[in-house]
Amino acid sequence: MHELILLPANLPVLAIAGDSLRQSTDLGLAFWTKLVDLAFDVVPKILWALGILLLTRLSIGLVGRASSRAFRPVEPTLRKFLIQAAEILTLVVGIVAFLNTLGIQATSVVAIVGAAGLAVGLALQSTLSHFAAGVMLINFRPFEVGDFIEGAGVAGIVDSIGIFSTTLVTPDNVRITVPNNNLFSGILKNTTALGTRRVDLEIDIGDRPIEPTITLLLSLVQPHPLVLNNPKTTCHVASISAAGTILYLRPWCTAEAYEHTRSEIQQLVKEALKEEFISKIHE
Repeated sequence: MHELILLPANLPVLAIAGDSLRQSTDLGLAFWTKLVDLAFDVVPKILWALGILLLTRLSIGLVGRASSRAFRPVEPTLRKFLIQAAEILTLVVGIVAFLNTLGIQATSVVAIVGAAGLAVGLALQSTLSHFAAGVMLINFRPFEVGDFIEGAGVAGIVDSIGIFSTTLVTPDNVRITVPNNNLFSGILKNTTALGTRRVDLEIDIGDRPIEPTITLLLSLVQPHPLVLNNPKTTCHVASISAAGTILYLRPWCTAEAYEHTRSEIQQLVKEALKEEFISKIHE
């Protein structure tokens, strides 16, 4: 007789459960395998990226010190700007390298930044023109701190020269800030750059004799302590009319003493001619 072997009724269910367990185990192993592979792929990139950031930080310091030595002969305001520009450029290069190391395409980032920079540049067009003018003023040096200048409708002593504007102090002690482009694009008059100035005076001598009056004026002006011996003071006829004679009197002085010299010479000549007129009346 053949024996009848009875199988459990839930055997198909157990088989399905075993397959599910094996699939779950395989998925888990695959997940951890991919995670480990990803870690081996990403962690070195992160470490390299951190190393690049650290190197960038060190490079900024080195570039700053090197730029400071390289731009030492440059005017202080422009030198500071150039040093900062070199440091920013180093930072940008470091950020691009950092992004590339992480697998991020830096070209798209650069394009976005460039577009934003263009928009900002258009919005700040006038400001950028003042900046460019400031660089030109600092580079060509038509004036320096302490010079008395006239330009853009104002006049005063230069107190400071900045990248975007220049500060003047007027003779009545008022501080004026002038945008650099206004100075650079117009006519600029520097009255102290050459160190000396000529004082141009017109003297109405009426009907007095010309030659003796010229001799008198020169004898009054030349010994004055503010008048320079070289160049020599000159005096000659400017015009002759029925009303009288006009003489040009032209002494020289230092640029800083111009206003003082002009005032004292005018007073001196006025009093001398008045005394001469009075003395002639008494004669």
